[in-house]
Parts: sequence; structure tokens; C-alpha cells
Amino acid sequence: MKDSFDNSTLIVSSGVEEDAEFLPLMSQDDEDNMNKEVFPEDLPILPLRNNVLFPGVMIPITIGRDKSLKLLQDANSGKKIIGVVAQIDQDEESPEFNDLHKIGTVAQIVRLLKMPDGSSTVIIQGKRRFEIVEPNQTEPYMRAKVKFLSEVLPEKDDHEMDLLFRNVKELALQIIKDSPNIPSEAAFAIGNIESPTFMVNFISSNMNADVKKKQELLEELDFKARARLVVEHLTLESQLLEMRNEIQSKVRLDMDRQQREYFLHQQIRTIQDELGDNPQEQDVRDLEERASKKLWTKEVSKLFYKELSKLQRMNPQGAEYTVQLNYLDTLLDLPWNEYSIDNLDLKRAAKILERDHFGLEKVKERILEYLAVLKLKGDMKSPILCFYGPPGVGKTSLGKSVAEALGRKYVRMSLGGVHDEAEIRGHRKTYIGAMPGRVIQHLKKAGSANPVFVLDEIDKLGRSNHGDPSSALLEVLDPEQNSSFYDNYVETEFDLSKVMFIATANNLSSVQGPLLDRMEIIEVNGYTIEEKIEIAKKHLLPKQLEAHGITKKQLVVDRKTLERIVENYTNESGVRGLDKKLAKLARHRAKQVALEEKFDEKIDVEELTTILGAGRERTKYDNNDVPGVVTGLAWTSVGGDILFIESSLTKGKGKLTLTGNLGDVMKESAVIALEFLKAHSDWLDLEQELFDEKNVHIHVPEGATPKDGPSAGITMLTSLASSFSGRKVKKNLAMTGEITLRGEVLPVGGIKEKILAAKRANIKEIILCERNRKDVEEITADYVKGLKFHYVKKMREVIDLALEKKEK
Repeated sequence: MKDSFDNSTLIVSSGVEEDAEFLPLMSQDDEDNMNKEVFPEDLPILPLRNNVLFPGVMIPITIGRDKSLKLLQDANSGKKIIGVVAQIDQDEESPEFNDLHKIGTVAQIVRLLKMPDGSSTVIIQGKRRFEIVEPNQTEPYMRAKVKFLSEVLPEKDDHEMDLLFRNVKELALQIIKDSPNIPSEAAFAIGNIESPTFMVNFISSNMNADVKKKQELLEELDFKARARLVVEHLTLESQLLEMRNEIQSKVRLDMDRQQREYFLHQQIRTIQDELGDNPQEQDVRDLEERASKKLWTKEVSKLFYKELSKLQRMNPQGAEYTVQLNYLDTLLDLPWNEYSIDNLDLKRAAKILERDHFGLEKVKERILEYLAVLKLKGDMKSPILCFYGPPGVGKTSLGKSVAEALGRKYVRMSLGGVHDEAEIRGHRKTYIGAMPGRVIQHLKKAGSANPVFVLDEIDKLGRSNHGDPSSALLEVLDPEQNSSFYDNYVETEFDLSKVMFIATANNLSSVQGPLLDRMEIIEVNGYTIEEKIEIAKKHLLPKQLEAHGITKKQLVVDRKTLERIVENYTNESGVRGLDKKLAKLARHRAKQVALEEKFDEKIDVEELTTILGAGRERTKYDNNDVPGVVTGLAWTSVGGDILFIESSLTKGKGKLTLTGNLGDVMKESAVIALEFLKAHSDWLDLEQELFDEKNVHIHVPEGATPKDGPSAGITMLTSLASSFSGRKVKKNLAMTGEITLRGEVLPVGGIKEKILAAKRANIKEIILCERNRKDVEEITADYVKGLKFHYVKKMREVIDLALEKKEK
């Protein structure tokens, strides 16, 4: 049965109309008289959206469509007879005949009412079933020719029908009794119905069923079959209602228990108040006292006291109380508008940076520029710097030095392997175990809103189905946005614009483009051997001596020994490996001191083999006694090096062979060099047929090591020119540069590392592109002392400089 049982049965007698003639109850005589009535076969058709009208039943309908209002007004002024049919699709606003069921009910308009809110309501009573035969009008409303349908009624002494009638009545009364939302007048109405057919129609109209089910009952002309369907539905409804009442009873028992516990807790609180020892009140007082010292904005203050009032209303024994208390603690622990004062002494800052790091001039200069602007302007947004370079060059430790130079707090957040966006932005505090993001956590730990914040290994960020943390960092690292950074746990904005973010990365190719765009990239190059020796003397060796309890007199490592360690025992851009080797020396000496063994405090080159084992030999310069052997300069990730390019000629048909684990770019340089030499054979007085009669083999030694890049172009051309002409290459000469088919020499990178490698290999002269002159001028004069540079623009100059004069 419907919870709004009275809407279609008793509404007429409870306020809409008070005349007794509109009570919906129908006696057997009324039903007999209704069945004898004669109705026209041409009827205006009223579509019903959410209901089905049954014969004998009276229902009110609120009129919403203009067509329907027009139809009812015309019918009300006439015979007051209409046809009522349910819609197939209840959402259809302007139904056509195809949108209606074929079987409906003839209805008589009882009263057309104008309601106080301006709408219209019609009260209609069903009379007889009909079937639409032929539509004959659609405007201004629908009309159709209909055929009236007769029910198949049981005989008067049908005992089964009596049982069905009694069953329907009992089930309906039981549902009314069990449902708290159906008024008692409904039971009174059903108890006074005597006619079985009207009883079934009345319950079919008012039971809790959808339009499809009710239409199925209307179309069932066999009365007994219809009564059985009603019994089935009422039985199911009664069982569902019984289950719902059982559930509500259990819930009510749980509520009663919770209410009882609540009252007991209230009594405990009252007793604690009397004793002056209420933990909740103590918590609130502590929070208020801490809040009075905070420098937060009106918005944050308003949020805090709103959440504090929630805490006061909570049960201290509930799980939510702890969650709320932790949230308020987090708000109080954050450094709202609490800044450390910057030390703007630029000379002191320069000394600190120079003391902690050797080299890295670009980085030091950028930090001092920032300090200078801050000193002049007084306030500015902090830059977002990204130190990019190989491992072990001091990118992370630079952050500590910057913090000390500025007089700021230092925090470091490792991003390696972070793959959850919530690690950056935090979780909603409604989740169990929710925490703020790591950015907010580190600021809370720093206790300052303007620390130096190192985002370590930003290129190692991961991704997962929990989101993309690198995208969450876009807001953190954007100077235009981070003044209002939103953490999901804090649920309000926090100003990060005064934080000096320093990111570190080894490989920029794996950093998201928009993230890279927000940072200022500062390249931190690998150290040269000379720089590594200085770092070892000034920083690494003193640190290892202190760490192992050894004095300076007990372990002495001179410059020559340090150079041997760097060259033969390490292969890196940074100094981590060098630090480990020095630690090994210190441990060896510590053992000798502890065992009171005799030792020479100075470690010489020979002793290194005993302590560190056999090292690897760096590439040494070899003589150029054979034509076709040229010394080239190469850049590697662990510094510069020299390499040899060899070429030889054999009888054949002009085939070119390349060996030495070369990359595509280097192979292309060899092809270009050979083709260029063919095109300019007259430079070396060579016959063109020579190139067709000789096979050429170019080899770069150390074949296990991959090699690639364009910087060996002029070296390959010189090697080929030497082989074909028979002229040797000058001694102690090396070169680097890219070539074109037009014979131009192009500049290459890594000049500093290459030149230092050449000097270590006892090279005296170096051939470079003219456009690399500025790179040489940037190198400290001590590093290039004793070297002679030849700057060239064309390949003709290279050949003239590199090859010895031909012997007559």
C-alpha cells in the first residue's frame, strides 16, 4: 500500500471538499447503477502521467498541461464525461496516441477546483473500461472512438472468490496496521467496502506499485485472475514491510544503547567538572592558549575557532574526537606568517659558499644575485632553482650552504619513488589515518614559513593510479600560484611564496615539461681532475680524518697521490667514489694505529696498490709514427679523455669499414670525411682513381666502450688524409670539431674537460673551431698553461696544421 494512501481516497473528505457525496466508498447498488450507465463512444482523451484510474475509484489530479486544462474545462461545461488513459513514458511532456496505452477508463468529472496557489485540481471517478479503437482528433486536445470492455465476473456462490475477497481485505488491513505512515481512516474505508470488485479496484489504485503494474491489473478483464495478482502483490508488500519493521526495531535498540551511553558520558563530564579535571575542557583550553599566540589571518582564525567549536560538541570517547584534535594540532603547529630574518651580508654568504664548495661558480653567483636583490628591494618572491648535473657533484649539499648563507631553516624532501599525489597535497581529513602532504609536514618541522626547501631527485618522481605527483608539484613550484597553496588536509590556503625551493635532478628529459618551465635551470658540471684534487685536500680528506679518529700527522696524502687515486681508482663526474677511496685509506691507517704497527705517515703512489688494489690506467698519448693515427679529444660523463682514431688502406673497390662500437652520428662523420676528401683530393695531390682501388678501414680503439657524437669529424678527416697521402700527423697534437660537406669546422661542447684531458696526456697543441675560442677564455689560466691553441674555420687549415710536410 502507498504511504500516501489518503491522497486518492480520503483527501476529498479531509479538506478539499467536505460534502459527504464525495466520499470514495461505493456500495453494491452504486456499482450496479454505474454498470448500467450509457456513455458516448466518442470521448476526449486525458493522458495520466503517474497514475492509473480504476472503475469506481475517485482520485484527485493536479493539472499541469494547457491541453489537459482545456479538455477538462470543455468537458466540465458539458456532460462531464472523459476518457482517462495512462502514458507509456511518464516523462513525455506532449504525448501522442502512440505514447498511450490502448486500454483506459471512462471517468466522470466530480469537481474542478481552483487551488490557492493558482493551479487547478480535478476530482474524477472511474466508471468503465474501454479500448481506443480509432483516434479522430489531436488538437486542441485528443479525442478518439472507443469500445467498452466487459469484465468476466465470478458466479454468486463462488467460494474461491469469497476466500480471495477475504484474503485481499485482511492483507490490506494488515499492511495499514504495520505501516506507520498510512492513516487509520484507510482501515475504516476498507472495512466498510462490501463489493468485491470495488474492493479489488480500490486497492489496485492505492497499493504501492508502479504504473506498469497497475496498467497490467486494469487490462486484466478476468476478475478472479486480477484478484490473484492483487493478493500476490499485497503478500510481497506485507513481507517487505515486516522486514523493514524488524530492521527499524534493531536500529532503535542500537540508538537506545547509544543514547544511554551518551547520558552516562554527560554525567561523567559533570562529575569531572565538579572535580575540576575534565580532559576535554583541558584540551580546549590548551588549544585556545596556543591559538592566542598565532599570527594567522582572519580566514584561518575563523576556520580554527569553527573547528574548535565542533570539538567541544563531540564525545571524547568517539573516534572523530581524536581526528578533530589532530587537525587542530596541525593548524596550530604550522608556521602561519612566521618568518626567519634573512642575513643579507653578501661577503659572509660568499665566504660560506666558497668554504663549503669548490668551483660551482655559476651557482654561487646566482645565490649572491638573489641576496643582492633581496637586500635592495627588501621583499621579493623566492626563485625556484633547479640544480641539474651528474651524481656526486654536490647539488643536495648546496642547499645546506645556501640556507646557512641566508640564515634560514633548511628542510629536504626526497622525491625518489614518490608515486601518490596525496604525498604532495595530503588526504582529506575525513579518511582514516589522513595526514597533510609532505610539503606541509616539512614546513611544520621547520617552524618557519620561509626555509630553504630542497626537493631532491625531482626527476625520480613516479606515477600510479593514485595520481601524478609531478602534476601536483606544478602549484608548489609556480611563483604565481604558490602564494595560495591548497593542502587537502589543512583545507585552507598556505603561502609558499617566501619559501626558497631548490630542486635537484640528474636527467631533465624525465621531468614533465610544464614543471621544467616553472624552474630556473642551473647546470652543475662534473669536476675536472684538478678540481677533484682540491676538493679532496680541502674537504674530503679532513672529513675522513675526523670520522676515523686520525690526526693530520698520522695520514698525509700529497697531490701526486691524490691525482693517481682520481685517475686510476675513480671513474665519475662527482667525488663520491673519491670519498670512498679516501675512507679506505683512513681505515687502513686507523688499523695500523690501533695495532701500534710501524708506518710512514705519508702514503706514496706505490703504497696505493697495496691498500686499494690495482687501478686502471687512463689512456696515454702514443706517438704518431704511422700515417693514419690521429689523437682526438672526447667528453664523457665522468670528464674528458683522449682517444685515437686509426685508418688503414688495403687493395679493394673503395669499401668503407668502421669498427670500435661507434654510434650513428660518429659513423656519419666518417662517411662525410671520406666523401669530402674524395671531392678535394687535389689538396693532397691524390689521383681520383686511388679511392676506387682502395678499401678504407677506420677504427677507434677500446671497442667495448660505446662512442658517439659529431666532435670526431675533423679527427677522422685528418686520419684519412694522413693515410691516403702517407704524411704523418704532427707529434703531441690533438683536435676536436665537427665538419660539414662544405669543409667548414663547427664548434663542439665539453671544451674544458677535453682540454684538461689533453694536458694530462702531455699534448702540446690543440686544434679547435674558431667559435670555441670563448670557451677556452673562460677556463682558469693555470689549467691551460703550456698549451698552444690553433683556431680554424675550414678543413684546409686543419690539414695544413696537422700533417707533416711530405718527405721528398
